[in-house]
Amino acid sequence: MNEKQATTILVSDPEDPRLDDFRDLNHSDSRPDLPGGKGLVVAEGPLVVGRLLESRFPVRAIVGFGNRLESFLAETPVPEDVPVYEVTRETLRQVAGFDMHRGLLAAADRAGELSVEEVTEGARTLVVLEGVGDHENIGALFRSAAGLGVDGVLFGSGCADPLYRRSVRVSMGHVLRVPFARLEGGYTTWQRGLEALHDEGFRTVSLTPDENAAHVADAVLGPDGKPVERLALLVGAEGPGLTEHAMRATHVRARIPMAPGTDSLNVATSAAVALYERQRSLRAE
Repeated sequence: MNEKQATTILVSDPEDPRLDDFRDLNHSDSRPDLPGGKGLVVAEGPLVVGRLLESRFPVRAIVGFGNRLESFLAETPVPEDVPVYEVTRETLRQVAGFDMHRGLLAAADRAGELSVEEVTEGARTLVVLEGVGDHENIGALFRSAAGLGVDGVLFGSGCADPLYRRSVRVSMGHVLRVPFARLEGGYTTWQRGLEALHDEGFRTVSLTPDENAAHVADAVLGPDGKPVERLALLVGAEGPGLTEHAMRATHVRARIPMAPGTDSLNVATSAAVALYERQRSLRAE
């Protein structure tokens, strides 16, 4: 790939086909970031666009307002073969279907999915999701995962697309950096994939509000009271949580102690608390 900086191209016509990768971002039947459409990865804002450029996803184009592009290009190298389109705010509004006040977007092709083996190889801490269908929760989980030392994320049954535009945005682009893979199987069978994690030495911990579950700070430790070498934390959907099938397939069930009158936290917050306990235990080694 050529290391030269890309050249900015002025585009004034909202119907210009060169802007099609960013068209109708709010129309569910034609959005380019949905697998049923072009299946593109769409990044918003300088930070996330920069992380997209650094990722394994091949960038197709960048579009933005003149001043946003100028400041971005002054700090971020863009390969010469990636077209950069300068547009007005009104032009981008017509293309996207709503006001894109961040003023900077990029679109990329989806890279081939990683295998479970590629994600788990050499990993010490994993997060495993079941039934997490909210895109903002997916994004928040990836942001916490990146900040709290998670090496990879595995998706069980019923999870939302992590490369959906909102997930990418809420994750601050970390969904493009933290490797992820999907475990095979449906609602009652995907849990068999946890057996492979056990064979690789992972201790699997299910988060649950059950008062009879172990304290999460204890669950991330082994019988000797020391941090386990490899740990996989399971979290479930907002509301129902993990299925009994999933929890039965894990080594231990863990809870986060709650104040009286409350029973649980948001799934992304719960994962962050548990991951903090994991990192705290590792630092104490």
